[in-house]
Amino acid sequence: MKKQTSIAIIAHDNKKADMIQFLIKNGITLQHDKVKLIATGLLGRNAEKSGFKVKKMLPCSMGGDAQIASKVAEGKINVVFMFTDPLVTNAHEVDIKMLVRICDVHNVPLATNEATAQLFLNAIVQRL
Repeated sequence: MKKQTSIAIIAHDNKKADMIQFLIKNGITLQHDKVKLIATGLLGRNAEKSGFKVKKMLPCSMGGDAQIASKVAEGKINVVFMFTDPLVTNAHEVDIKMLVRICDVHNVPLATNEATAQLFLNAIVQRL
């Protein structure tokens, strides 16, 4: 029996709609019983409204990204999809760098855009 794949989803405000569209486009895979979605605050609520089962963390502004980083460090998250907006200065830049660093330290794949997330998801499908 193959183990469950835990995917964390995070998105900057300008990328939340893109993340939801990505989830919908890949709904069959992401709603598989061997896939677990973990999201920060508002994105998690929006994903639930779109029909996805999601474990919700705090909003990023209240430490949700740190909660996800902690789960990465504990080995409880296998992949992180963090859609960032490179054209906007983000007040949480330090938190973003922390999450990237934790993913690098623990060798966890991190996608910061849809194209990379799709490649990772295609690889995950082959393991389901």
